[in-house]
Amino acid sequence: MPFKAFEPKPTPVEVLLSPVFGFVKQKSSAGIVLLLCTFAALVWANSPWSEYYFKILNTKLNVGIDDLISINKPILLWINDGLMAVFFFVVGLEIKREVLVGELTSVTKAALPVAAAIGGMLGPAAIYVLLNYGRPEVVGWGVPMATDIAFAVGVLAILGSRVPLGLRIFLTALAIVDDIGAVLVIAIFYTDQISFSALTIAHLLLVCSVVANLLGVRSTTVYAVIGIAMWVAMLKSGVHATIAGVLLAMTIPANVRLHTLQFSAMLRTLVNKFDEAETIENKISQNKIQQELLHKIEVASGHVQAPLIHLEHMLIKWVAYFIMPVFALANAGVTINGGIANSLVEPACYGIAAGLFVGKLFGIVFFSWLAVRVGIAQLPAQVTWKQVWGAACLAGIGFTMSLFIAGLAFNDEETLNVAKVGILLGSLVSGVVGFTLLYTHKYPAKVE
Repeated sequence: MPFKAFEPKPTPVEVLLSPVFGFVKQKSSAGIVLLLCTFAALVWANSPWSEYYFKILNTKLNVGIDDLISINKPILLWINDGLMAVFFFVVGLEIKREVLVGELTSVTKAALPVAAAIGGMLGPAAIYVLLNYGRPEVVGWGVPMATDIAFAVGVLAILGSRVPLGLRIFLTALAIVDDIGAVLVIAIFYTDQISFSALTIAHLLLVCSVVANLLGVRSTTVYAVIGIAMWVAMLKSGVHATIAGVLLAMTIPANVRLHTLQFSAMLRTLVNKFDEAETIENKISQNKIQQELLHKIEVASGHVQAPLIHLEHMLIKWVAYFIMPVFALANAGVTINGGIANSLVEPACYGIAAGLFVGKLFGIVFFSWLAVRVGIAQLPAQVTWKQVWGAACLAGIGFTMSLFIAGLAFNDEETLNVAKVGILLGSLVSGVVGFTLLYTHKYPAKVE
């Protein structure tokens, strides 16, 4: 009998929200939400109500305990330093998973995406520095290095079966390695004056999390408490607080306590006992034996899944449909006021745009070709060089990470707005050209 036959009847609220649930299940939906929030930010920032947009973002929010610790920051910084720490935590979980069981587990698997990612970081940075050499804006060389995985994968999802699985894996792994590079760039080059006492506390908390892992602690609450404390310490240290998210992710347990066969055997035993304990009233809430068995099933389910996988699964939707859209809404609001033409002639603007499109494209393709040429890598099955060109273009959609790094690189509002125009322009051109290349590619047969 199909599994759906045993599912409970949908509640009225589930029926009401079914279109929303259906939309969320689509792989392209996260990119669409991100795009809508970007558009909303641009419209709001250039509307008659624009003052409220900036007033809300600059409103200070004080969180803390009097006489102990207090953090008083504008809402914009709470989003960029706080919510984005969760984003980077999920990025860290993805990196650890890929290294342990994914596309970065061996040199053979990792060679092509790692080579492509290196080219995709060096190319944009080189073009930007070349176009801004000798200018104060040269500090923004890290802005065009980043790839927005949500947008890039969203475009691939729209293309559907026109894109082979190997290309999706290649682009995803490339973006993961790119994220590692972005984290290192932020930690090393975009860090304020360091408070070594606060940094020492952050490192001690990191050691506590490692020790908790070694002792077999699997409670997400324990790691959450350590993580929040580490975030505060990192914030006070001068190193960007989001780095705490990545470091904490590296300490989350990736092992299971029950293997699948053990879990299956235990589950069958518990379910049989559950059936035997059935009462005439058929009210589980009044059957203590069944309540205890359900608790044991719940505990066993937790033991068969690694905390790393559980946390990634739990947070990925929050990141895709709340954190990143809120970040886009707060950071993509560029005031145009007829000055967009002036922005386009600024070296910082066209340096970023050229870095994202030209630098990413040629950097990724050249380093991929070089890796294949010297024999350390090979193209995935059913993937052509034209498709690599298309994927390289999609990697030029820097949006979220580029906006984030731009906020760290540029202190004055005018230069930041110029950078945002460049990011939007470079990402738009990269996305359109990448989509066109992949959509017009001729396939001998449908690829599943």
